Amino acid sequence: MDNSEGYAIELRGIVKRFPDVIANNGIDLKVRRGEIHCLLGENGAGKTTLMRVLYGLYRPEEGEIILNGQPVQMNSPRAALNHHIGMIHQHFRLVSTLSVEENIVLGLDEGTGPFMNFRKARAKISAIANEYGLSVDPQTKIWQLAVGQQQRVEILKALYREVDILIMDEPTSVLTPQEVDQLFTTLRTLVDDGLTIIFITHKLDEVMQVSNRVTVLRKGKVVATLLTNETDKPTLARLMVGREVVFRLEKSPKELKEKLLDVNDLHALNDRGLPALRGVSFDLFGGEILGVAGVSGNGQYELAEVLTGLRKATKGKVLLAKKEVTNCSAREMNNLNVAHIPAERIRMGIVPALSIRENLILKKYRYSPFSHGEFLNYKEIEENAHRAMSDYQIAAPSCETPVKLLSGGNIQKVVLARELSENPSLIVAVHPTYGLDIGATEQVRQILLAQRERGAATLLISEDLEEIMTMSDRILVLFNGEVMGILEAESADIEKIGLMMAGTRHKGEKL
Repeated sequence: MDNSEGYAIELRGIVKRFPDVIANNGIDLKVRRGEIHCLLGENGAGKTTLMRVLYGLYRPEEGEIILNGQPVQMNSPRAALNHHIGMIHQHFRLVSTLSVEENIVLGLDEGTGPFMNFRKARAKISAIANEYGLSVDPQTKIWQLAVGQQQRVEILKALYREVDILIMDEPTSVLTPQEVDQLFTTLRTLVDDGLTIIFITHKLDEVMQVSNRVTVLRKGKVVATLLTNETDKPTLARLMVGREVVFRLEKSPKELKEKLLDVNDLHALNDRGLPALRGVSFDLFGGEILGVAGVSGNGQYELAEVLTGLRKATKGKVLLAKKEVTNCSAREMNNLNVAHIPAERIRMGIVPALSIRENLILKKYRYSPFSHGEFLNYKEIEENAHRAMSDYQIAAPSCETPVKLLSGGNIQKVVLARELSENPSLIVAVHPTYGLDIGATEQVRQILLAQRERGAATLLISEDLEEIMTMSDRILVLFNGEVMGILEAESADIEKIGLMMAGTRHKGEKL
């Protein structure tokens, strides 16, 4: 296909370096007009960096950008917008205290000065919203909107600027299944009207469902560009990680042991002092994984923190192995053999400047065999580190390596090795595979399933529905701090779960 006729964008030989890493190493990418082109790759493969080069947020050291057959300079996002290129970031760039219409015109010449014609802007916004099914009240404040509605505002903002090329970075990570379906319908309509969409995702199902072509990146280089209808998930996964990947994790039939956790009418406040948990009740047995599903911000974090001693409950009871542990401290919960895999592994899970060896003993350096009185037993600490690195396949030059120098997957494996080494009875795992590539994700899931086999009770909090449905024995759905229902995973229906995530209580669940 002739370049000037067929390609909206060509990236030629793009090189982008950061200290100690080449994020993009001579990347060539061609995106056809009027297609949805997925960028796929492991965490750190260079996908977002490449798109930030295209959008003018980064300046490449080498390479050129060809737009509609002509070389162009993208020195800033303003230059990209002037070339009708828009980008919707994974974390939205909206001003929460402003209205929808104020956010949409923000930064435009027509949006400056005291005499902005909002009636004209409102009419244009409504016309675009009606054409593409992006209904949202232009005068509503951003903070009053659900996450899915905020994403619509981001799309409207781009369309208002009359973009021809729209870059979307992990756009489904905060959406319910129904909202994902609505988004994909909108994207297909946009493409039918001539837009070109570049879609960054790590979810293989989405690639197969929405894209026309897919480019796979690995370690900063292009591995392959394929027609989506001529490939499959195993092939894409193998291209991403360089080896075969297990999709169907072997999970033995559930063998419930004794009840280990009993949560009754639990209430708690969030960091702003507002209700986050409203009468949450459930139980959890040994040998069981209870998945907690819900759109971000519906009480999942607060639930994990109450159960691990990091947040006080304002009402209700928590029983661990029939012993009341309501509002015990984090150290007390640790001494009761409760493991916590936090969502923010770098901020809460490790001390970045300390070595692997030191991070592995953070919870138990006071006790034998790692200390004798006031003195540390360095021989035992060293052996513990080598054992953990071998058992959990932690890739690093040595156990003296500072944890901050490791990849996200290896940092997570350090956290897992520390938290699970004492064979905990209860594991509270929050987004244990978030941001990890498909290979590291597979390893982390197998580790958690091994703990289930051992008889541990696991509370798995995740916004990845595929992970929840694959890993869980039962699924609890939270909305606005309340339990919408608890379902058996084997018979759970993704559409039903999506409705519950949006606030529809499961039939038979107590009000």
